Amino acid sequence: MIAAYFDQFNVVRLITIQAFWGDWLVTFTNSSLMMVLAVTIFRLLLKGEKLVPNRWQSIMELIYVNIRAVVHDNLGKSGQKYLPLILSIFIFIALLNILGLFPYVFTPTAHIVVTFGLSLSIIIAVTLLGFITFKGNFLSILMPGGVPLMLAPFLVIIETISFTIRAISLGVRLAANITAGHLLFAILSGFAFNMLSNGLIVLSLFPIIIMIFITLLEIMVALIQAYVFMLLTTIYLGDTIALH
Repeated sequence: MIAAYFDQFNVVRLITIQAFWGDWLVTFTNSSLMMVLAVTIFRLLLKGEKLVPNRWQSIMELIYVNIRAVVHDNLGKSGQKYLPLILSIFIFIALLNILGLFPYVFTPTAHIVVTFGLSLSIIIAVTLLGFITFKGNFLSILMPGGVPLMLAPFLVIIETISFTIRAISLGVRLAANITAGHLLFAILSGFAFNMLSNGLIVLSLFPIIIMIFITLLEIMVALIQAYVFMLLTTIYLGDTIALH
């Protein structure tokens, strides 16, 4: 019974193509399908060019204005070059999270492989941009100013671990929250279905009512987790603008 709750996280092969070289196989899974769908929807949402915006264009403009304000507050004017990246990260993750709330829809952001891949790519990009911008001075972020020299080796080790663990915490936080929400949905819906099957209609109303409130909560969690991921990415990119 417990294992059945995790069936919704199974990656299923949809198309497998033999590559032209060696024994490589190109596999298109349900996870790949959802990512392509999210990118397609994202592209359609950005097509608004009307002088008098419609509802969707107004929503996209509101998102753009708020994300731009976040970038300006954390990175300043010079950090506006990262706005397209940060906006894309937010909308991409938000779409995957929201689409995953629909029944029988796979949620890639519930898989640590996907979220860790995103977070690791961001940390690698931040590190490379930091070295490109500041050269060897970028390593100064591992040594806080005004610290006694005798404590330097310990602080460098601690700061190095702290910097490295960003890649893990950024991805794990997103995957854990999305996974917990989906498991809670599955457990409550299982209780409600069993009660209805046994004729306990009145008792089944309780988990159904709870599911309604949890649905609203999960919609907020889906957006909040996308915002948190975007905000932390913006803060991490601050190391490529100015050394702290």
